[in-house]
Amino acid sequence: MLSMHKIVTIFIGCLLIAIGIDFFVMPIKALDGGFIGLALIGNYLFKARPGMILISLSLPVFIYTWMRARGMFFHSLFGMVFLSYLIDLFEPYEPLGPIVHDHPYAAAMVGGVLIGIGFGILLRNDTSAGGIDLLAKLLAPRLRLNVGVLILIMDAIVVGIGGLIFSLDTFFLSIATVTTGGLATSLYTSRFFDY
Repeated sequence: MLSMHKIVTIFIGCLLIAIGIDFFVMPIKALDGGFIGLALIGNYLFKARPGMILISLSLPVFIYTWMRARGMFFHSLFGMVFLSYLIDLFEPYEPLGPIVHDHPYAAAMVGGVLIGIGFGILLRNDTSAGGIDLLAKLLAPRLRLNVGVLILIMDAIVVGIGGLIFSLDTFFLSIATVTTGGLATSLYTSRFFDY
């Protein structure tokens, strides 16, 4: 059963991620990493709903989580459904359109920071939005890596694939997004910032 604290945590984290993606990353056709990046590639190529792609890609990770960490499974399932819904809900809107288009690298970094803090909030509260961050949360202790660093590595692979498909602008904007997002997640989940 989800406590009110978990529900609020999941809501705030997913809201920040969705705002970062829909208001800053998607308008400039940049990518995030992980399953979100793959969902954005699907959206840019086929006009498919990124939230629905995200749910489809996350299913194998949720099966693995069910077998390894059932408590995290339920919290993360709620987060994945909520994030997918918010991404698809906000997709048609570009409230900062001209500003984002005039300053794409600043938009990529702001989007990355929002996404990174959103994931950091979820991870520090033992929940996630599924996908790569859930997989990283499960694998980080075994690999002895910080969750943010592991997510950064996985995200780099997706951005590299996206760089081969799209333009150099998309590639470098995506690097800015993923780097700032990974650093924000790493800082937010670091033991140095425990309170």
